[in-house]
Amino acid sequence: MRSVLVTGASRGIGKAAADCFGENGDQVFTPTHAELDLSSPASVEAFIAAYREPGFDVIVNNAGINDIHELVDCTDDELERMFAVNLISPIRLLRGFIPAMKRRGYGRIVNIGSIWSVVSKPGRGLYSATKNGIHGITNTLALEVASCGILVNTVCPGFTLTELTRKNNTDEQIEQIAAGIPARRIARPEEIAQVICFLCSDQNTYLTGQKIVVDGGYSVQ
Repeated sequence: MRSVLVTGASRGIGKAAADCFGENGDQVFTPTHAELDLSSPASVEAFIAAYREPGFDVIVNNAGINDIHELVDCTDDELERMFAVNLISPIRLLRGFIPAMKRRGYGRIVNIGSIWSVVSKPGRGLYSATKNGIHGITNTLALEVASCGILVNTVCPGFTLTELTRKNNTDEQIEQIAAGIPARRIARPEEIAQVICFLCSDQNTYLTGQKIVVDGGYSVQ
């Protein structure tokens, strides 16, 4: 039985991924905000210390925040928090848990990026910067650990029908979003989760260092 860490798994894509791993027989760890506060270096280091041994076979860095502001309007607090949660803390988690993966000669890592690291939109500057940064980590880390049996990839979801999407958009707005996607619909969280689970499965034996965009064709228009 593999041990799997999924951050941000209380809802949406993270929950769907955790459910997928569970259905496959994995032991899934889904820390709450109280157990792992990605905005707090002390919380992250305490979590690493608690689980460093035996560590995890699979890590999905899914948790993230997205404050939408034009660059000139963002505050220092927003800047620091978004980079802490979306980029710096995932790096700390990987730094803390990869040594155990290396010793076992096995590991699967998926960092969750975003369509906004592929295309752009006003107000997404900081978010795009963090998501481009996380794929930079994927690229380099894939080279550093490939010989140790560890595969590292980024999954970039497009518009996905999560609880947050439903909360922030009316049905009419969701229909308008879907109309702008070549597939003419918004993804279900389970569709993103299936890609994540494949990349982390033993069916994936050679794919590493890649950015997999799952957006119904939106970014190639």
